[in-house]
Amino acid sequence: MGGVNAAGRTSGHQAFRRTVLDALPVEDQTRTLIGLAAMMQIVVRQEDGSWLDTDGNRLMDNEVAIRYRQRILDHTLIRRIEKAHFDVDGIAANRHAQLNLDAPLVFHTRRRQLPEPLPANWQVRELDRRQVEVSVPAGALDVLLPERRPAPVRAAGQLPSGFEPSLLYRSVHHPRGLSMAVFGASDCLGQSGLDWNTLHDRLDPDQIGVYAGNSIGQLDEQGWGGLLRCFVSGSRATSKQMPLGYGQMPADFLNAYVLGSVGSTGAVQGACASFLYNLRQGIEDIASGRCRVVMVGTSDAPVTPEIIEGFRAMGALADDDSLKALDALSLLTDADYQRACRPFARNCGFTIAEASQFILLMDDSLALETGAQILGSVPGVFVNADGWKRSISAPGIGNYITLGKAVALARDMLGEQAVRERSFVHAHGTSTPKNRITESHVLDCIARANGIESWPTVAAKAFVGHSQGSAAGDQLTSALGSFAHGLLPGIPTLDAVADDVHDERLKLFREPLAFDADAAFINAKGFGGNNATGLLLSPKITERLLIQRHGQAAVSDWKRRREATIAASETYQRHADDAHFAVIYRFGEGVLEGPELQIDAHDIHIPGYARPVSLAVDNPFGRLDETPDPE
Repeated sequence: MGGVNAAGRTSGHQAFRRTVLDALPVEDQTRTLIGLAAMMQIVVRQEDGSWLDTDGNRLMDNEVAIRYRQRILDHTLIRRIEKAHFDVDGIAANRHAQLNLDAPLVFHTRRRQLPEPLPANWQVRELDRRQVEVSVPAGALDVLLPERRPAPVRAAGQLPSGFEPSLLYRSVHHPRGLSMAVFGASDCLGQSGLDWNTLHDRLDPDQIGVYAGNSIGQLDEQGWGGLLRCFVSGSRATSKQMPLGYGQMPADFLNAYVLGSVGSTGAVQGACASFLYNLRQGIEDIASGRCRVVMVGTSDAPVTPEIIEGFRAMGALADDDSLKALDALSLLTDADYQRACRPFARNCGFTIAEASQFILLMDDSLALETGAQILGSVPGVFVNADGWKRSISAPGIGNYITLGKAVALARDMLGEQAVRERSFVHAHGTSTPKNRITESHVLDCIARANGIESWPTVAAKAFVGHSQGSAAGDQLTSALGSFAHGLLPGIPTLDAVADDVHDERLKLFREPLAFDADAAFINAKGFGGNNATGLLLSPKITERLLIQRHGQAAVSDWKRRREATIAASETYQRHADDAHFAVIYRFGEGVLEGPELQIDAHDIHIPGYARPVSLAVDNPFGRLDETPDPE
């Protein structure tokens, strides 16, 4: 796994550790804080092992953790939107106005700044080669007046302050979401401890798949956002904005610049369930034998004024006025913004966020053969629509089906006791009044149907906000952290469970909870009726299943091979904790256009790929006799 969100880096469970920081041993707290301090460019590692901060102080590990703890806490997770995104005190905008001129208006301007076509009643006199004098007669004149608007929404889940993924590789006008995707996929490969070229060479080129995208596309200035604003803002469209805005572009970037993959690819969009939709596609490709390795992920960067305004206009976001009314406040402080997202409590809307999350899927035989680390396993993802609806954004019935099927699969694989006593739910938990009622009813009903008395329920959005299509990726990687550390993050903004929440069979809690889990259910309820639930199994359960399927000897051999993989992974994580990120971006390397290929009826040989692409395909449709029927 790899990526980044408002809590930090995904690899090494850094982001997860940030969400359970106070429950960790002191050594793990220190490691987490130091890694974040380096990531945020607060300190830089020196050759002698000490750290140098921005004030020129030389510090040891414990000094960094103590001195900068509060600064790190204040500039990670959900917080007031920082100027790196936009100025919430004054968003650049224009207001339409009609001026009534009592006398002619005369002004000078550059020739190239004149509107085209020129209004019929304007008179233009040339002053020199560049300057002209314009005379506008008295009367009505339509204009756009520039203004600075205060943002009605000022909280978001943002990447740790000071971390800018586009500066880690040769990025040229890349939208933020794509820079985050490059980082996330690279982080995933680094954490795996596997050499990608070696893994690549042992497989047919088309046995590798990539399913990655996002729910909205790239809507910042470098993508479709800048493209759609160009006429009104007076700027020019660039040649990059149109292609780089597409929602499947994270997969395209991974194929072209990170993995060099020629295998199956795509991006499945399902609003807030997009990560699980792509995960399902990867699982099905592996289960069918079409692929042996699949990288799955999403990367969303929606913290822009326009996207936020769109959700605010829907009444979906926790805006400043709603937060003030919720707590009877006249002024919001930084601490209030940090509490904006309150799943299953009295709340007023979700908090938008950015995140990039990637996981590497492998079939079990290949995982054993390569000595891969196994962080968990996903036997199934279930997707169902809502059927008839009044409002396209309103919740419906599909989530009852997806969660019910996921629990049924877990019950069949692990037994009823494991599901009742050693499973937990990663709820969608958006912090909207509608979600707290409808999702809690889904969870409570499925718990009742399966005899679950007190189902631990986690809501990661309380920490990192709602990253749209990447939300279930935040949930899944957090669940992997729970397996590794034996802790479930609480919901720290849950002062009290709201009266309308169906929690008779749910265990909702504020502080981290020690819990030995066999399984987690990753739940998503997306706009438009895009419901998905994935079943995630712990490493220990996965190992038991591997022994059952492959035998103890094969698993023992895998553990010996895994030692080298773990060592390589730990080396990567030490460097990453020092903010020395091995970002992969291979622009212009190994480019092929077709004439270089060796093609026969059975194989295509690609230069630079160890094995050919087999053209053998399954034919389930039958075969006609080549001799034509005389009739």
